[in-house]
Amino acid sequence: MGAWADEPARDPVHAAWLSGLREKGWIEGKNLLVEYRYAPDRLPASAAELVALAPALIIASGPQAALALKPATTTIPIVFVGVADPVGLGLVQSLSRPGSNMTGLATYVPGNFVAKRIEILRELEPRASKIAILVNRGNPMHRLVLAEEIPRTARELGVVLPIVEATTAEELDIAFASAATQRADAIIVFGDILTIVEAPRVVALAAKHHLPAIYFFRRFANGGLIVYGPDLADLFRRAGGHVDKILKGAKPSDLPVEQPTKFELVINMKTAKALDLTVPTSLLLRADEVIE
Repeated sequence: MGAWADEPARDPVHAAWLSGLREKGWIEGKNLLVEYRYAPDRLPASAAELVALAPALIIASGPQAALALKPATTTIPIVFVGVADPVGLGLVQSLSRPGSNMTGLATYVPGNFVAKRIEILRELEPRASKIAILVNRGNPMHRLVLAEEIPRTARELGVVLPIVEATTAEELDIAFASAATQRADAIIVFGDILTIVEAPRVVALAAKHHLPAIYFFRRFANGGLIVYGPDLADLFRRAGGHVDKILKGAKPSDLPVEQPTKFELVINMKTAKALDLTVPTSLLLRADEVIE
């Protein structure tokens, strides 16, 4: 079959991906051979290696992997998972008709990336008027949101949105210190391979600087205040459907890009208590999970 251009760690997301394949009758090691590559710092080289294997298809986890694979082949089918705005990034022509050798599963419905998270933070901290945003400029999706959505959202909601940046693990410490120095009331942590891999460090830094933080993915719920975002495991499970169709002869250009159908809201009460925050009932009632 093909290959994974990002995270092969056997985590719940990986387990969901395997179960999505199993549901369609594909079992790794039995009727499916999977080659994994995980090297965020050398993606073009990994992409070239995978293409050289001439697989039946390639799975790309996240926008960086998808963009590294795009110029590497125009013939091998590529299924991306976890890309926020594949049209904006130029991976596909449209969601309904991708038009190339790429299709997959997006992580959000464009246009409301930031506003929804500010809304949730303000329910928790109504006085919040300055909300820092942690981004990685190495992530093409972040650059897109920085250019368009953030300035618009700041105007519409009347909030100040200082940007703090990190492209390496060490820079995370500097980014959080900068948010604290700028007296941010809270912080939005954008989803990215860096923050996902460094999740424990990110959560610890938010606690250290006493910053209420909202995250995109469930792995941050372990100590993180609030998670609101697409159910990543569900997206990887659904990727099995795309893989199955392509292995049975469908063309990626004809397979619409699917959007998330499940979003998770997880609240960590222990962290809220440590931050002296009172979580309103309205928020608790909407939560999919409350960690005591």
